[in-house]
Amino acid sequence: MDRSGSLPRPRPALQLEALADAARMLDGVRRGDLAPGDRLLVSTRNSIYTLTARAQGDFLVSGGWYERQGAGEVAVAVAGCTAGGRALFTEMVAAPGLFLEFGDGTATTRIRRVRRLAPTTGASAAPDCEPAR
Repeated sequence: MDRSGSLPRPRPALQLEALADAARMLDGVRRGDLAPGDRLLVSTRNSIYTLTARAQGDFLVSGGWYERQGAGEVAVAVAGCTAGGRALFTEMVAAPGLFLEFGDGTATTRIRRVRRLAPTTGASAAPDCEPAR
C-alpha cells in the first residue's frame, strides 16, 4: 500500500512486439554468434562464469554457483536471459544488464560484463560487451 492507503497500480506490461524489438537491440552474445569451442567469460554482480559452447548446443560451465556447490565444470543448457521479469530472451546467451538463466533452473545475478575469450587455436578474441553508460 502507498501512503494514501491504496494499493499500488500495476505497471503496464510491454507488448510482445516491443519486447521483440528490445531483444534485437541488446548488445550481447547470441547463440548464432558462437561455434563449438567458443568461450565466454561472464562477470555478474556476485560471480564469474566461464562458458564453452559445445556442438550439442549446450555449454560446459564452470565458476559461480556451480563452483560453490563443488560441481566443477558441468554440461548445461543456457535457457536465455531475462531483464528480471518472466520474459526470456532465448537467443541471447549473455548480455550486460540482464540475468543469465541456465537450463537446470540456475539463474545468475545481473551480468556486468561479457568477454569473448580467444579460441584455443590462437585467433584473436572478439570485443567485449560492456553495459551502456
